Order: sequence, then C-alpha cells, then structure tokens
Amino acid sequence: MRLAAQAMGTFLLGFVRLLTGAQARWHGCPPKAEQRIYFANHQSHADLVLIWAALPTALRSITRPIAAKDYWTASRFKRWLTTEVFNAVYVERERKGDEDPLQPLISALESGDSLILFPEGTRGFEEDPQPFKSGLYNLAQRFPDVVLVPTWIHNVQRVMPKGEVVPVPVLCSVTFGEPMKLAPSEPRSDFLQRTRAAVMALREV
Repeated sequence: MRLAAQAMGTFLLGFVRLLTGAQARWHGCPPKAEQRIYFANHQSHADLVLIWAALPTALRSITRPIAAKDYWTASRFKRWLTTEVFNAVYVERERKGDEDPLQPLISALESGDSLILFPEGTRGFEEDPQPFKSGLYNLAQRFPDVVLVPTWIHNVQRVMPKGEVVPVPVLCSVTFGEPMKLAPSEPRSDFLQRTRAAVMALREV
C-alpha cells in the first residue's frame, strides 16, 4: 500500500508540474523546515495539489493540507489519495454538536506538522478571496510560535474552475510571502483583514 502511495505521489507530482509548471516563488521567506501554516486563496480543488507540488521535497514531507471531509472521503479513491498520498487533515465543514471543527488541525499542530490552510473555508468564484473565517486567528492565538506564511496561487482557477472535472494546461505559480504574526491584543477582525490583504498583495509580485 505504501509503495502504491509513493508511486501515485511521484506520478501526481510529475503530472501537475507538466500541466501547470507548479513554479514556486519564495518572495518573503526561503523554504525552511520549520513548523508553518501556509494560508492561501481558494478557487479550485486543484489548490491543495498545486501548493503540495510547489513545495520542495523536505517541506512536502512535513506539511499536511486541510481537506473537506465530506468531499475528499466521498469515494474510496479520494479517501485513499488524501490519506495515503497527501496525508491530509480532514475537517468538517458543518459543526456537529459540541465538536470543535478545529480539533483535527490543533492535533496536527501539536504533533509538529505544518499545514496548508484555506481561510475562506470554501472555494470562491471571484479573484479576490472571500472574507477569512476565524480559524486562522484561533490557531495563531493557540500556537504563537508557528510561522504564518501568506500564499497566493496564480491561475489555478483556469486549470480547474469550480464545477469542472477535467483540468486544462495553464502555467501556474505559487508565491510564498513574508511570514506574519498575530500582534499582541490584536482584534480578530483586524488580524483577518490584515492576513487577507497580505495574501492579495502577492498577486502583484
């Protein structure tokens, strides 16, 4: 099973790079094996794969993407792909009872993993990201030593627009910006606006 996952990972890496180029631009920080949360715009199911492919091997092995449980476990293949190849952290998009929807992310961070997070919570239709939800703020409060890296995915909506299932070749890139921190006593709304603005600013890089 593990060999099959490694073979699929190698195939996907080559396929994504052939289809999109998956070019990484380290604009505000170098690739570094430290615990990070990469938070990015979200317009396609391909977002998860593109950031994963853009990371160097040393970072890819310690970084886990966040995946919506209802979508990515809807079939045996999707579950196998996200579990065995991407080592994804599943999250519920709808709160169930008293369960904390952030608990899987908290557990991953407590284990020392880095994360790929989409603070909008769901894919958008416009180029500008939707308002960020509070999850990023709550994680920044709880894990102040984890490095927050704004990330912008260029052109991925043209590779696999919302509602489409067949990708088309389009040159894409992923820009990683300057790390951020939650300022002391910074209000949640200010922090979420500031982090969203940092992601959007990377469009011009």
